[in-house]
Amino acid sequence: MEQTKFEKNLVKGSVVKQLLMFAIPFIISNVIQSLYSVADMIIVGQFAGTASMSGVNIGGQVIFILTNIIFGLCAGATVLIGQYLGSGEREKLKQTIATLFTLLLISAVVLSGIMLIFRNQALELILTPEESYSEALAYLTITAFGTVFIFGYNAFSAVMRGMGDSKRPLIFVTVACVTNVFLDLLFVGVFHWNAAGAAIATVISQAVSMLLCIIYFKRNNFIFDFKLKSFRIYKARFGVLMKIGIPTSVQNVVTSVSFMAITTMVNTFGVTASAAVGAVGKLNMFAILPAIAVSSSISAMSAQNIGAGEIGRAKKTMLTGMGLSFVMCVIIFIIVQLFPQQLLHIFSDDESLLAEGALYLRYVSLDYLIAPVMFSFNGLFIGAGHTMFSLINSLMSSVLIRVPAAYILGIALDLGIKGLGLGIPAATLLTLSISIWYFLSGRWKSSKVTKYKIEVDMG
Repeated sequence: MEQTKFEKNLVKGSVVKQLLMFAIPFIISNVIQSLYSVADMIIVGQFAGTASMSGVNIGGQVIFILTNIIFGLCAGATVLIGQYLGSGEREKLKQTIATLFTLLLISAVVLSGIMLIFRNQALELILTPEESYSEALAYLTITAFGTVFIFGYNAFSAVMRGMGDSKRPLIFVTVACVTNVFLDLLFVGVFHWNAAGAAIATVISQAVSMLLCIIYFKRNNFIFDFKLKSFRIYKARFGVLMKIGIPTSVQNVVTSVSFMAITTMVNTFGVTASAAVGAVGKLNMFAILPAIAVSSSISAMSAQNIGAGEIGRAKKTMLTGMGLSFVMCVIIFIIVQLFPQQLLHIFSDDESLLAEGALYLRYVSLDYLIAPVMFSFNGLFIGAGHTMFSLINSLMSSVLIRVPAAYILGIALDLGIKGLGLGIPAATLLTLSISIWYFLSGRWKSSKVTKYKIEVDMG
């Protein structure tokens, strides 16, 4: 099989230049993709009010837990594709892509059904405020129908990034984001459909993004042709994908659930606090995007290099990315500390909301100084296929630190949302300390993909 135009070799050349060329489009893509939910929150806040804002926040978090399952599998696919590309195992590369697309199509249908069946129970479980319950239900119901589009786009992006291409996903998501903002203004601002209008806009824009990817693939002779007969699951590739991807999926879900637990605590403080923390959550998404995007870039680059046996280049990639993301996050931290209410003002003019949100933001933003370092280590470990370590580390910080600390500080000691905010950087700090130990131990240097490949193929 000849090399295709979708592939880019990340094993040779300047590490700094390649990381920047790969990470910058990735960062911009993540920023633009995050504008989906932020545009929903801003436009709903300006045109529909606090109850609708709270509904979008709560409904969006439930959907985010659902989609985090797929984000982990996509991250695992990026690692497999990168390592198979780096080691020259092209048939296994093709089989991995076919298995991923087929698996995600089935998962989207199943998980959408589960969410639609248990939507009321989910909202009741997290103590959704009565004032925003109908809005949260409408948002959750509509976005559940768009799960296949979320899964599809992220699968296509994972494949392209695993093959070294971070620019084309940027183009597709930009078009989709513009579509989303336009439809938000139409459905919420003009038609006054509130949270339901924001949800419809989100689903349509995600569908646009996925369809653009398919059209591009088909016009450029991608190795997967999207014919019905090509959708199949290869047992060996499925086994590897599960062993690499499932720990990351579980890690993402557990992390989301821990934040959902904090949302549940916030909901007991009333609808204003719920909306305020929701607005801060949207700002946090942007604030840590550089760290997340660089981490994913480290995973993609280190996967190819580890697959080719270039351990030194993988380590250099991680250290370079760590410096880059730390500098960006420090700048964001300073801005947030200086202008918290001004930043929150884009979501709402409610003085109570701005005051509570600013207090929460000042303490949560301490996480911006820790997260870029922790995410960079995690990117290297995932690139090497050590996703089980990342899972265990995340479980410890989420279950043992984040939720208990938030409860003790926020509820038991009656510090309110200030205490809830402090629990988040405390958990990240624990994760970082364990990650440093694992890096210094050198255990990450063995490729888990190679080990799993042998075990599955011999079976």
